[in-house]
This record gives sequence, C-alpha cells and structure tokens, in this order.
Amino acid sequence: MKPIQDIESWLALGLINGLGDESIRRLLVAFGSPAEILSANAASLERVVRKKVAYSILKGAEKKRIAATLEWLKDPANSIITLADPDYSSLLLNIPDPPPLLYLKGKRALLSSPMLAIVGSRNATPQGLSNAEAFAEAASNAGLCVISGLALGVDTAAHCGGLRGIAASIAVLGTGLDIVYPARNRDLAHELAEKGALISEFPLGTPAVGSNFPRRNRIISGMSRGCLVVEAALQSGSLITARQALEQGREVFAIPGSIHSPLSKGCHALIKQGAKLVESVEDILDELGCQPERRTTDAEEPVGEEPLLLKQLGYDITNIDTLCIRSGLTAETVSAMLLTFELDGVVASLPGGRYQRVR
Repeated sequence: MKPIQDIESWLALGLINGLGDESIRRLLVAFGSPAEILSANAASLERVVRKKVAYSILKGAEKKRIAATLEWLKDPANSIITLADPDYSSLLLNIPDPPPLLYLKGKRALLSSPMLAIVGSRNATPQGLSNAEAFAEAASNAGLCVISGLALGVDTAAHCGGLRGIAASIAVLGTGLDIVYPARNRDLAHELAEKGALISEFPLGTPAVGSNFPRRNRIISGMSRGCLVVEAALQSGSLITARQALEQGREVFAIPGSIHSPLSKGCHALIKQGAKLVESVEDILDELGCQPERRTTDAEEPVGEEPLLLKQLGYDITNIDTLCIRSGLTAETVSAMLLTFELDGVVASLPGGRYQRVR
C-alpha cells in the first residue's frame, strides 16, 4: 500500500463535497498530485474548476470521515486503490470516466486477473439462475474472475458460481463497503470478502441510492474483457451494462431463450444488435482467446422412461395439462415424474402450477 500520508491526501480530495470525478481528473492533470491540489490557492484552482468547486476544495473534507476511513484501513483486508496505483485495473483506467478512488475489501491481487462480467435480471427464472451459475463456474475454472453487482437474481448466481471456480469473483457495490445491499446477500458478501473481493467507488457510509447502481455498472463492464447477459427484459438495467461494455470496446455475449419469455427479449435484442449468441462457455472462451475448461459440468440425463417426459417438457415454461397432451401420459403419472425431477434438481416448479426444466 502507498504511504499513509499519500492515501490521506487522496482521501481528503475524494471526500470533498461537491467535487466530482471529472473535476478531480482535471485537477490531477493540472497539479500532478492530490497534495499539490490541496495546497493550491484559490486563483490557481479557479483556472481549472469553477469558483464554487474551488471554494469546496479550500474548505476541505470533513475530518471525521477521513479519520473513520483511515481506521477502516487498519484492517489488512481493506485497501484503497487510486488512479496512480500500479494495481489499478489497466482496462478500467482507459474508459472515459475511471473513478479516481476505489475502496476494496478482500483479495487485492484479483484486480490484475482477466475478468468476465455476468449480469441479468433480478427476477430471473430458475433456468436463468442455473445458466448464470453454470457459466460463472466454468468461466472461473477457465481462469476468468467473474465480476457482477451483488444484486439478487443473476448477479447472486454468478457470484456463487464464480466462487466455486478457481478464479473467484468480484462484486462491485453501489454503496459504501460498510453497507451490504441487498441485506439478503450479507452472507454472500462475507464470502466474497474472504475468497474474492468487494469494490466500490463510493465512500464508506454511502447508502443505497438508486442513481448509484447504473453508475457502478460502468466499472463492472470496464474491468471485464467481456460481458455476458443471461436474462434481461427490454427495460432491464443489465442492458445499460451491455451498452456501456460496447461503448468501452468490450465483447458482449447473450444467452438466447424462449421467444415467449419477457426475460429473453433483452438478450434477443442484443443479439440482433451484434452481441454474440452463446450456448456454452466455450463460445465465450473462444471469442476472448482463453483456454476452454477441461472438466465438463454437464449434468447426466436421467435414465429409464423419464427422458421421454423431459424431452416433451423442453426448456420452455409449461404446465401439467400441456405435458399430458404431448406425452400421452396421465396427469397422475406426469405429476409423480415432475416431483421426482424437482427433488433431483432437474425441474423447478413455478407459480400457477407451471414447470421449467433447469438442466
């Protein structure tokens, strides 16, 4: 880590109210370092930023916030990465608006790993969650650290899969690192801090504000070599991440789904716009020039007479009546088979008496 005096200067600059990232970058170009900026007079500052911003700099950051963050940094798992830090992601450094400061909890060395962003709906289908987890684990075992946003749904499944692989997972938060949002992912956040990493551009104590989450998406895409969208509606926030990935020159991948599913329409729109349709992780690895995973994670098909019903079920959401018509079996037989499949984790039951095959 940098000398504490240097970190304190970066903190003092980054915690000034009303001083945005763009202004910080302009000031760094003009003055060279945070210490020089903080020691500059009003006239010098006003040549670079507006008078109101210059006044905020002269006023300085709240000392209690600086002291609280320095106390937080005493934990060896916590660190701050600045634009001048050699550990700062080179990919992120070259996006149009890199954050001047990143707060990190966990394994700092992961920042130099090649990464794959995996994003998607917070209300994903069982198939979508299964896909996210399987793709993430396979990508992690192929050496790609899985990066996502710790949201419910696809993000959560992606982190879980990434942590099971060898390259782990990183979560980019839209809050300060001392706040876990959503609270339901508290245990996952602790596991990420232990085995992977949590990062945020927002200072400690920053609450969950709606505008922060689209903003953090540029970091998810900016640190990755490619972005996989698993499931997304047409108005999904995941499409914001995909669009930012395209603007940053990253590869964009999408998993197709049923033409009847609203959660497939965002992926289908991306594919129409040039995203690569993927059916397996090898499609991603080939595009990124990575070695494919040697181990297979494909589940074995059930044996006996049950494969017939699974074929009739397919991967679209359906109900028992439809399965009876397709298979010619009685409702009692179909119900019994579906219960067996559900217990084996092959099929998931959905509201309204519907079912979907998940592997």
